[in-house]
Amino acid sequence: MRKFSLFLVAVCMLAAGSLYANNETLKDPKKGLSQQIDLLLDKYEFEVTEDLTAVVKFTLNADQEIVVLTVETSDASLEAYVKGRLNYQKVELENFREGRMYTVPVRITNS
Repeated sequence: MRKFSLFLVAVCMLAAGSLYANNETLKDPKKGLSQQIDLLLDKYEFEVTEDLTAVVKFTLNADQEIVVLTVETSDASLEAYVKGRLNYQKVELENFREGRMYTVPVRITNS
C-alpha cells in the first residue's frame, strides 16, 4: 500500500509539473536533464527503509545517450538501480555538448 501511495503522489507531481512546464526549461540543459532523469528513475522496485541519496556523474555521447561515469552512494542496490536505469538512455536536448560531464543529485525517500 505504501508503494502505491508513493507512486500515486509521484504521478500527481509529475502531471502537475507537466501542466505548468514550458519550453524554456528545455533550453537550460541542466533543468531539462534533471526532469528527464526524474522520469527515468521514477519506478523503483526495491524496498526503501530509509532515505537514500546518491550523486550521479555522467556524460552524453554523440547519440545523446547518458553514459554513467560514477554513482557516489553507500547503498549498493541504489547504485545498481541508477546505473541500470540511466546508462545508454537517450535524452532530448537542444543544445548539448558531447563529452561534457554533468552531476545530478538523486534522492529516494521513504514516505
